[in-house]
Amino acid sequence: MRFTSEQHLDGGVLERGFTLGEIPGILWTPASASPSEPVPLVLLGHPPLGLRRMHPRLVARARRCAADGFAAATIELPGSGDRPRWAALEQARADLRRAMEAGEPVGEEIVDALVLPLVDKSVPEWRAALDALLALPGIGGPVGYSGGVISIGVRLAVVEPRIVAAGLFAGSLVPRSVFEEARRVTIPLHVLLQWDDEGNDRQASLDLFDAFGSREKTLHANMGGHTGVPRFAGEDAAGFFARHLRQPQAGPGGR
Repeated sequence: MRFTSEQHLDGGVLERGFTLGEIPGILWTPASASPSEPVPLVLLGHPPLGLRRMHPRLVARARRCAADGFAAATIELPGSGDRPRWAALEQARADLRRAMEAGEPVGEEIVDALVLPLVDKSVPEWRAALDALLALPGIGGPVGYSGGVISIGVRLAVVEPRIVAAGLFAGSLVPRSVFEEARRVTIPLHVLLQWDDEGNDRQASLDLFDAFGSREKTLHANMGGHTGVPRFAGEDAAGFFARHLRQPQAGPGGR
């Protein structure tokens, strides 16, 4: 990991850009972080729209994490932002747009081509970033995962034991195989669903929530479309992470 930029935000939050190999990322740390008192970490997932475009929303989420005493970090997804173009992914996105503009059902072939390669490539990158982040002075875990592509969150919740809690945004473009992975998820979950999301199959989201194997899982459903998430929903998510990242963590058997 190599830091490429640094700026101080209000409230003592330090924002640093970094690269991990060729992968760009951003780390935010609160003023309270120190080698003697390392803080928990929240990985901030996001849609594949590019870090530059997503930066204002990511900063807002990171500020809330810092206010709660947590560091926050994110990385650029494959094929997005300043990373090399990914022809297969761009073709899958084009196929999705054509189907939606024509009012046609989005078939499993399109969903699989759009999501599964992204999950397969990005999850190892998130884990490599986590290795590097937890090696930094002042960051010690435990670790939470928040938002982004729900299928990436599901895979990380299954394969990454350092993630002890996840907040997920419900979406219906979920491959059938991810439903099977969801049954293996056992960490606490906080799932946000916009009831009238114009791009979301509500029943598919409910089916995925039902599939999760976690003993503690909470569904927060709010009226409104995709961009109509109420402000208090963020407060609920922050409370979820405060509960699970501040308390003593159980061993592997407690996942």
